[in-house]
Amino acid sequence: MIIGILAIQGDYEAHARMLDRIGVAHRYVRTAAGLKGLDGIILPGGESTTHLKVMTEEGLFEPLKKFGAEGGAVYGTCAGAILLAREVHGPPQASLGLLDASVLRNGYGRQLASDVRIVQTKLREQPIETAFIRAPIFESVGAEVEILAQDSGHPVLVREANILASTFHPELTDDPTIHEYFVKMAGKTV
Repeated sequence: MIIGILAIQGDYEAHARMLDRIGVAHRYVRTAAGLKGLDGIILPGGESTTHLKVMTEEGLFEPLKKFGAEGGAVYGTCAGAILLAREVHGPPQASLGLLDASVLRNGYGRQLASDVRIVQTKLREQPIETAFIRAPIFESVGAEVEILAQDSGHPVLVREANILASTFHPELTDDPTIHEYFVKMAGKTV
């Protein structure tokens, strides 16, 4: 199994460290050719408009969209969740549209509103630590989207078929639960 990590911007190296920790092979993806042979790909946090600009310039936008549309496992964290959403607000922007959700950029506020929270998920009995950094808010999700975790009345971890998205950064914690879950998704065992 090989998991790709979009390595345009954001803390993609933290995702690599988490995958190393759980013993999963990975490679950085910066071009469309990098998608070949992947079982899944992680879209990290950062600045979604910067991701979009570089993805478009490098000819990666449409191949990424096709990868997810054809059943490739895709996990987006924070800005990655924004890139996956069908609809983006605050302000509106283009997206891959692979997840039936509407998202509000910086929904929790600016950098000063960033914090770490303990959240209960459907993935295990014990709660997990979550790092919210200029996090978006899922305003709504479609009927086929499973809410795996909520915080303050908002979904914060969701799944629709082969697409997983979180508004927080699990790669900035010591807990591999969500990465392990995504790897199982990519292996089609969840």
